[in-house]
Amino acid sequence: MTQDPHFFGYGSLVNRQTHVYGGARPATARGWRRLWRHSGDHEVAILTAVPSPGSEIEGLIAAVPGGDWVALDAREAAYDRLIATLDITPPDAPAIAPEIAIYSIPADKHPAAPAPRAILLSYLDVVVQGYRAEFGDAGVTRFFDTTDGWDMTPILDDRATPRYPRAQRLTAEETELVDHHLARLRVARLSD
Repeated sequence: MTQDPHFFGYGSLVNRQTHVYGGARPATARGWRRLWRHSGDHEVAILTAVPSPGSEIEGLIAAVPGGDWVALDAREAAYDRLIATLDITPPDAPAIAPEIAIYSIPADKHPAAPAPRAILLSYLDVVVQGYRAEFGDAGVTRFFDTTDGWDMTPILDDRATPRYPRAQRLTAEETELVDHHLARLRVARLSD
């Protein structure tokens, strides 16, 4: 019996409300860190994972039934899908899926942006909502602390009219949690 390949999601894919991949499980990828990438091809900053020895990020692994990557590759079109040797926890992950992909944007994949791009708050809200559901408030703190680029990347406050296509409604507590971490990291905020 052939096992389905899996993906490791570390951004919006952590929010189960944004996809249809059942059986997702919390996992940790060692040797990776998140980074806000600024591309001349995109109007907003894009969250990516980059190799980083000694670092680790939490996320979800989920099966891609039948190895049908078409829909997920379309969703993650800005990224390269890497079939990587990932040091994944839980320890049984390799038994669950001998092949685990991670989506990453190499530094030279897109032309550099002339200036830092803003992060869509509606996107960040979705990511934080997913991390809180999977890893609690401490997991949200770890998300912010294991993501680079907050110091040069402003937030575009589009909560009133979300631009992110998979935007979700947040509770007041979730909104306060996002706002708390942005204030803690002194992230600049722009009005939409």
